[in-house]
Amino acid sequence: MSEMKHTPLYALHVELGAKMVPFAGYEMPVQYPLGVKKEHEHTRGASGLFDVSHMGQVLLRGPQPAEALETLVPADLVGLPAGMQRYALFTSEEGGILDDLMVVNNGDHLYLVVNAACKAEDIAHLRQRLPEGYEVEELDRGLLALQGPKTAEVMARLCPAACEMVFMQHGHFEIDGIPVWISRSGYTGEDGFEISVPAEQSEALARRLLAEPEVEAIGLGARDSLRLEAGLCLYGHDIDTGTTPVEGGLIWAIGKPRRHGGERPGGFPGAERILAQVESKDHAKKRVGLLGEGRAPVREGTELFDGEGNALGRVTSGGFGPTVGQPVAMGYVPVALAEPGTTVYAEVRGKRLPMVVTKTPFVTPGYYRGK
Repeated sequence: MSEMKHTPLYALHVELGAKMVPFAGYEMPVQYPLGVKKEHEHTRGASGLFDVSHMGQVLLRGPQPAEALETLVPADLVGLPAGMQRYALFTSEEGGILDDLMVVNNGDHLYLVVNAACKAEDIAHLRQRLPEGYEVEELDRGLLALQGPKTAEVMARLCPAACEMVFMQHGHFEIDGIPVWISRSGYTGEDGFEISVPAEQSEALARRLLAEPEVEAIGLGARDSLRLEAGLCLYGHDIDTGTTPVEGGLIWAIGKPRRHGGERPGGFPGAERILAQVESKDHAKKRVGLLGEGRAPVREGTELFDGEGNALGRVTSGGFGPTVGQPVAMGYVPVALAEPGTTVYAEVRGKRLPMVVTKTPFVTPGYYRGK
């Protein structure tokens, strides 16, 4: 087994008493002494600091980087204004999802953030598939996420200019003399900022943020329960090469100019299958939200059945939602049973527990879109 990698904040996590676990080839903090439930609640109520430095940060340079990247993703990147960020999907020739990522238009180049478990494959994919004349540079930087309803108050003291941004906006700033790239985004459903920082200055910035009274260090356990309540997909679980963007409930990530009748239809891997599904709704399964009864969490991999005992699909993410106050899950069911209000049954320890198909997110998002 290869040796686990460490983020620039590894020593700080250990100092703070984190329980470290293997994740995507890194030793990462799953929780701190506060515990997963309290970390979750703190993020929903105040401000939580997450180390997401294991993610891949990449610069794409070349003559027309947006046009070039559109050959690999169905997002509208040509229409993405400078200083804005957009969610995108690498798709396969069969229409499956190779990874999901964030793309920032930095004017003369693009800045990408890709998933930790896929970053080597994603970088190879970019280098192999993009035409000559494009440079793909993997960066050695830390990445911190500051999330929660009191995060803007914290940022107003440290970097007031960043507070002028709205959801999915991106800019270059300084915090205490440290040069940082900040986007107003995150993975919790709350208002927040993701902060890219030079690796050697990551710990100093993390300590500065943790010194603020509203801020607590938060681990991967709470990050997972927060993103689940927010209805956000985890690659390799809720979406993968066996699901198309339409089946995954991500039709909104297919830019209108990239659809039939748009200015730049198709042109990305799997476009024929994906665009046919957009138009015909002719697909067998769909990702849905599921709300359970009682307190027993319904975990990933749990089989789902209809009232007649027929197997339908499985849960792809699940747990107890501390904010929701009941079990929450996402999974795949046949399109005919994907309407909100439909009851399906999850088999947990030999019992079939009712779950109701529900629209996601399970919590009201707190994203800041301006006054």
